[in-house]
Amino acid sequence: MTPRWGYGTNGLTDLRLPDALTLLADLGYDGVGLTLDHMHLDPLSPDLTARTRRVARALNRHSLTVTVETGARYVLDPRRKHGPSLLDPDPDARAARTRLLIRSVQVAADLGAHALHCFSGVTPPGTDDGTAWKRFADALAPVLDAAHAAAIPLAIEPEPGHLLATLADFHYLRQEFGGPPALGLTLDIGHCQCLEPLPPADCVRAAAPWLKHVQIEDMRRGVHEHLPFGEGEIDFPPVLAALDASGYQGLTVVELPRHSHAGPQLAEKSLRFLRAASLADGAPHD
Repeated sequence: MTPRWGYGTNGLTDLRLPDALTLLADLGYDGVGLTLDHMHLDPLSPDLTARTRRVARALNRHSLTVTVETGARYVLDPRRKHGPSLLDPDPDARAARTRLLIRSVQVAADLGAHALHCFSGVTPPGTDDGTAWKRFADALAPVLDAAHAAAIPLAIEPEPGHLLATLADFHYLRQEFGGPPALGLTLDIGHCQCLEPLPPADCVRAAAPWLKHVQIEDMRRGVHEHLPFGEGEIDFPPVLAALDASGYQGLTVVELPRHSHAGPQLAEKSLRFLRAASLADGAPHD
């Protein structure tokens, strides 16, 4: 199966979105991980529907597929990174994040996205795990209902330092909801290297039945820092062979949110690296 490569717009924030999409298409990317944020497609814009239509036309013009990502740092609160979260002690604040995610489901549906990515957030100080998981499940339930109604897979990402940080945490959440089909997984390959007990290739194999979105970058063990390929510790050919064998058909999106200053150059280098690593993985590609 031929890999389908994408690049995250959170690593191209110095470019206007039309320019970013043109760049990725010209480089030969298959798609884009589109972060909903003020500089590209603002989910709080009063003319969001019209803007989304324009983005959909641009994606179609460039033959790019899309996964919608919701990791914008300050889209709801200009003073708190990723705040408020689904774990916020204030129920009104949690509801604001729920509304944002439901709106993001609609954007994903309007764009014909493969999935909508999201994550739990960091457990607030003084909050016990039981309370945090209950808040998370209660706040996420309407989003899951909206995703199911729109036929958009919701892809939860285990994020280092968050309540839902590991694959084991993802399975705990699935059990809490009874394993609904709309609840899928975002697997970040770097995060596997950072904190999972299994090597990244084994993580891919273990996660395969639930994979709806994949993010990829280099990383070192125990250090949550997204690195350009070749600057970390990951052996990529076995990882890509495992992805190929998994049957995953979505995008594999380069995730370098702290490297926007060099985004165009890194987009070109990243695609060249991934194509070479894919050919070296020993798996047949259609």
